Amino acid sequence: MRLTLSQIRKFFLVLFFVVLAGGIGYRLGERKISLELSSTSPLVKINRVVPANKQGKVDFDLFWKVWDKLEAKYLDKESLDYQKMVYGAISGLVSSLGDPYTFFLPPSENKESKDDLRGDFEGVGIQIGYNKEKRIVVVAPLAGTPAEKAGVKSGDIILRIVDEKNKVDKETSEMTLSEAVQLIRGPKGTKVKLSLLREGKEEPFEVELVRDTIVVKSVEVKFEEKNGKKVALLTLSRFGERTYDEWQEAVDLIKKEEKNSGKNFKGIVLDLRNNPGGFLQGAVFIASEFLAKGVVVQQDQGQLGKETYSVDRKGNLLTEPLVVLVNSGSASASEIVAGALQEAKRAKLVGEKTFGKGTVQEAEDLEGGAGLHVTIARWLLPSGKSIDKEGVKPDVVIKNDEQDESKDLQLEKAIEMLII
Repeated sequence: MRLTLSQIRKFFLVLFFVVLAGGIGYRLGERKISLELSSTSPLVKINRVVPANKQGKVDFDLFWKVWDKLEAKYLDKESLDYQKMVYGAISGLVSSLGDPYTFFLPPSENKESKDDLRGDFEGVGIQIGYNKEKRIVVVAPLAGTPAEKAGVKSGDIILRIVDEKNKVDKETSEMTLSEAVQLIRGPKGTKVKLSLLREGKEEPFEVELVRDTIVVKSVEVKFEEKNGKKVALLTLSRFGERTYDEWQEAVDLIKKEEKNSGKNFKGIVLDLRNNPGGFLQGAVFIASEFLAKGVVVQQDQGQLGKETYSVDRKGNLLTEPLVVLVNSGSASASEIVAGALQEAKRAKLVGEKTFGKGTVQEAEDLEGGAGLHVTIARWLLPSGKSIDKEGVKPDVVIKNDEQDESKDLQLEKAIEMLII
């Protein structure tokens, strides 16, 4: 399976690792030295030599002075963890870019990121991101998870994370996404409290969530019948490692039902609501199911130019009438699919404006199990329009009634548009 995150060129920032990993104090010298951190950790090479191509351009003297003063003067010297200091230095380097989606992950957090894309982990079942004010928000609660059952909604701003057992009580104002994920996740059966602020509510409120094993099924299909006519409700909740196989199974069921129902089969509702995205290639794969030809998405890579991704296979649902459901929790790859189908006039979009996550990240594994996520491009719709912070606007704008969750007005409208 070809994945976006491993397709794109390797990022050069790894060169800085050798530079920032240098030096552990005057006592250990000023040139190439090594330190065995523990019996279980790998040998970490500490090097103060600035690479030739950085000499005269970057002055690291202040960095080393601070490092040495910490080692010489800090009261609790047993708490000086050189590996954490190196990771902290790299995190600071990456965060200095001011891009919340470009970040460094120590080994434990990098593993959690991979677990998320694989589709199984222990936590509460929410995807998080940043809003326009760079506050941590819920992009989407996952169906059937503790977060959804507790009423957490897309767009909720997470103000504080409290985990009494682990003595955590932190505001999120200066928190990175990776740190928030690490604090919210935890072993099954343990509790975490989130202080949330929701649009339309004047005061924050708190929810207590009991963590569980989250196994995310990315594709589901069921059939709605009205007046003897049938519509397939195809729900795509994420783009992950399991999506391809699950999607094909769902398409096979739709084709079987279409054959059995004949003229009474009236089309498909593709539900992308609360889909936080995932792999780029997954978006191209899904869009190609419905489009016979044409551009699906472009990547604007700045000075490196643009790269175009077009329909890359023969789909099985090229002619069936199609309506796509979107909301503010539809982000990234799901916005690509929705926007491509809308611009090709293959489908009508129903619901609310999408999240507006329009940047591309490359994920690379580094030494020792760490990881680096780097923004390398922006998504552009086939027309060249950017969705970053703008989102995709539906053809039919309709909101569900939050006071009456028994009714799905958006789905009802989509079915009505197919069954005329």
